[in-house]
Amino acid sequence: MDEPRYRVIFAAVCGFSLNLLYAAYNGILAVQGRSLWFAVMCAYYAILSTMRFSAVLCGRKGDGGASVKTELFITKFSGVLLVVLSAVLTGVIYISLSQNIAAKYNKIIMITIAVYTFGKFTAAVIRAVKQHHDPSPLFAAIRGIGYVETAVSVLTLQRSMLASFGTMSGTKAHVLNTAAGAAVCLFVLVLGIAMLMKKERVNDYGKI
Repeated sequence: MDEPRYRVIFAAVCGFSLNLLYAAYNGILAVQGRSLWFAVMCAYYAILSTMRFSAVLCGRKGDGGASVKTELFITKFSGVLLVVLSAVLTGVIYISLSQNIAAKYNKIIMITIAVYTFGKFTAAVIRAVKQHHDPSPLFAAIRGIGYVETAVSVLTLQRSMLASFGTMSGTKAHVLNTAAGAAVCLFVLVLGIAMLMKKERVNDYGKI
């Protein structure tokens, strides 16, 4: 755990476990209630867990010396899944807006969720700064997964805060949620495309 690479892999394992549990939980609810909402949420967490699982496998292979090609493949694979995830998120946001789905919490719980979400955001920024010059494609893929999860958490926080405390009119809240949702989906799509275009950087990495 003193080595940065293994700390990153360990964090990916923890994230994979949580994502897999959420995917199973939403999948069970989708089957029991025949709910499209829970089915789409299951797909969202399943894609996140798949990306993290592939990164963990690559990290374990790194014990024996994972090649640049292997890390590049994982990065491109994650990029494809992020493009798919942007479509899934579009479905999630559309359903939540059309059915007005937003969790409401009391003040204490809402503050706790806000602190946790901004903690994730701060951690993502710190990782981005610390690993900015790290040429590893695997680290780039893991960071990308974290960025996506953080962006979705911020979007969920915004919707919950508007539902719990918002004094904004229904129309204005709908416009704000739509704009924020579109921004998150676009961010995920652009990030996925960026991962798919990692070839030149990885070639540079291979020369180091």
